[in-house]
Formats: sequence, structure tokens, C-alpha cells
Amino acid sequence: MATAPKTFISYSWTNPMHERWVIDLAQQLVENGVDVKLDKWDLHEGHDAIQFMESMVTDPTVTKVIIVSDKVYAEKADSRKGGVGTESQIMSPEIYKKADQTKFVAVVSEVDENGEPYLPKFLVSRIYIDMTESRYATNFEQLLRWLYGKPTYVKPPIGKMPEFLSDSHAPATSKTRGKARRAVDALEAGSTRSAVYIESYLDSVISALDDFRIPQDSPDFPQAVLDNIEAFLPIRNEFVEFMNAAAVSASADLPVILQRFFERAIPFMDRPESVTSYSRWDWDNFVFIVHELFLYSVAILLRYERFSLLQDFLSLRFYVVDDDRQETMKSFTVIRRFMPSLQQKGQEMRRLSLRADLLEQRSHSSGIKFAQVMQADFVLFLRAASLGGTEGNWYPESLLYATFRFRGPFEVFARSESEAYFKKLTPVVGVSSKKDLENLVTAFSANGPMNRYLPRWEFDTVNVETLASVSKVASRA
Repeated sequence: MATAPKTFISYSWTNPMHERWVIDLAQQLVENGVDVKLDKWDLHEGHDAIQFMESMVTDPTVTKVIIVSDKVYAEKADSRKGGVGTESQIMSPEIYKKADQTKFVAVVSEVDENGEPYLPKFLVSRIYIDMTESRYATNFEQLLRWLYGKPTYVKPPIGKMPEFLSDSHAPATSKTRGKARRAVDALEAGSTRSAVYIESYLDSVISALDDFRIPQDSPDFPQAVLDNIEAFLPIRNEFVEFMNAAAVSASADLPVILQRFFERAIPFMDRPESVTSYSRWDWDNFVFIVHELFLYSVAILLRYERFSLLQDFLSLRFYVVDDDRQETMKSFTVIRRFMPSLQQKGQEMRRLSLRADLLEQRSHSSGIKFAQVMQADFVLFLRAASLGGTEGNWYPESLLYATFRFRGPFEVFARSESEAYFKKLTPVVGVSSKKDLENLVTAFSANGPMNRYLPRWEFDTVNVETLASVSKVASRA
């Protein structure tokens, strides 16, 4: 097991929002095994602030120093003003030493109007990590790799022949990384060739999925499922970045592009035709992975209020082959399936829903708030109910956290107090009026007299009416 790296975070008290950003980053690092030294936590009344700063920079047990650089930090560092100026005077000679080039890194949280990073002069020649909003999900992994000394790219040993002639395969993530970047860049630039790059990227994700098949003879299969899902996280984060760019570009083709992608991903959740001996959980890793990718697709379209695109996407049906090898069209509910392996493992770990826990924990590195993931789950839950039982159900696993952490309402429903806003949202939910929403919501109950059961976790359930803010919907012009 790797030793927990100890890191100090240097930053400017630019404003309360920036301070909150830094604290959130520090908390996410701690959750990922990093021992973070932060003035908010470690500098108390009576302490010598300058001595604290100096010890954090020069202490050999502090193996890494993160410099969160925004406009204010760069200005204070260059002018040697305040605590930032003091830290800069301490750090500058340390950084210029030739002995250690890996102790310091700049994390850029803000760029100028030209997209250039704000960096103090003593850092301008050094490689930095871009943690602005559009890069946060992918580059949080880069930051963790730097802290743990686990770089993405490692020089391979010299072989007897070129790598492309050998039988070994590169890690699955290498199949998608470059193509994901090209697709995102093309979307952000409005390139006329973006469709080509998108197709190439999504093809690479499907190809990578094939590398994530778990050997059926794994000694601890439930744990193998968890390990496999964890290994997929970098590809998941690339997909999140792609969806952010795709949602901003708002191409009318996006619903069909996503439909065809998920049609190719869904078969991974089922038994391959060549397999005759199997257990019912042999493809649980894909059940989680495909469901999570779908959930983030919906969450991001909701985040950017692409209601028309989302309505078109959810209205599409998916071409699948059922258990009897019959070709058929299914609604989006085909994507959410039960995971027996996680149920067993969750019981061992005494968790109400290990699947919900995974969704919550994995949201921390996505750049998407977990409330937005739950919001997507809730919208899909309501939409599935509006379709009727013959189209299947959608069990909103993540809403476990709405029973004790998040009480609602979700943002899109809170904003729906505006009649015009609500009118845009209704097709997504599958209703046409406030009365329809009221009827849909009030039909849910714990014992399901109308076959609409509230999701339950032992004795806890959600308040659907509150989450949907039914009383305030369409209450203002």
C-alpha cells in the first residue's frame, strides 16, 4: 500500500468563494488518502504564521506543495505582498534548486480572457495543472498521480522489437485519452470535423469496454467488480468532459449520437452469445459502468438546461437483443439493472446501498456535483413512472442520499416556479401541466396501491413532493 503523501496548499484568500474552492479541493484530496496541511485546519490562534509557512515549505516530511494560482495570488506573489508574498519569498529559492524538481506544482484555478493561466513569475516556466471548471474532472486524476508519484505515462522497458509488433496491449485508457482530447477540442472550437472526432472517440470507448471483462474464475468476484469499476474511473472522467463540451455545443445530432453509443454499450451488460456457463452477476461491472455513463449524460444536459435535446434523447428507444436473442426496441429503462454482486458486498460491509455510495464517492472527481447526479436520477425516476409500468421502472439508487443529506428541492424544479421555465421542463419529465405533475407525484406511496412504489432503504424513503417542489411549480409568471 502506498504511503500517504503529505502536501501543503498555498493559496490566496481572494474571496469566500475561492476559499471554499480550496477547502473542497483539500477535502477531496484527503478522501483520496492525501495528508493535507492547510492553514484553515492547522494554523491556530497564537501560532507564528511565518514560521508555519516556512516549515511547510522546508519540512522534508512535506513531500509536495500545491500552489493554487489565481489572478490575486499571482499579483501578490509578484509584488511580495501579504502572506502570499511571504510564502513566495520562501518558496522561490526552493523551487530554483536543481535538487528537487517534483516537490512544487501550480494548480491553476483561473485563466485570463485569452485562456492563459494566472501564474507568478517564479512559476511561469514550470508545468502546471489546469483545474479550471472544464478541466477539473480529468485533471483531478493528474493531481492525484503527481501526489502519489504515479504518472499516467511511464517509459516502457526496452524490448526486442517495437511495441506495435508485440502481442501485449496498452492499457485501455490509452485507447481513449488522445481521442477524447481531440473530440473535446473540436467541439470547443466549433470544428466542422467534430462529428468525425466524436465518432472516433466513442468508438474507442466501446473498444476499451472490451478490455474490462472480468475473468469468470476470479476468486472474489464481488471485489473484482469493485476493482474493475474503480479502474474505469479515468475513462468515465473523460466521458464527463466530452459530455460537457457536447452539451455546450448543443448539436441537434447529439440525441441520436448518444442513442447509438448506448445501443453499443448495452450488450456488455448481458451474456455474450459465445458464453454458455455463467453466473447472474458476471457482467455487473458493465451494469454499473453503462448506467453511470447514462446518468452523467442526463445530469450534464440538465445542468446546461438542454431540455429539448434531453427530451429528444429520452424519447428515443434502444435497439437491443433480449434474453431469447430476439431483436427489440426498449425505452431508456433498459439501462438501469439490479446488481447482485454489490448487494452481497454491501451486506458484508453493512451499507444500505453500496451502489449509491459508489455513485456519491465517484462524483467527487467528476466536476459534477452529486446533487446534479441525484437530480438526473430523480428526473429519470419520474419520467419512467409517466411512461407506465409496461415500459419498465427506474430505481433511483442515488436518492438514498436525499433521505439524510439533501432534502431538496432539486434545482430544475426550484427554478420551475417560473411558468415559462416549467413549460420547458415538462416534456423531459413526461408531463404537460402542473396538474399532471401533482397526479404523478401523489400516486407514489410506500405500499404502492397504484403500483407506484416509493424507493426505500430499510425504513427510509424520499419525499417526492418536496424534491419536485410541487407546491411552488408554475406559481410565478
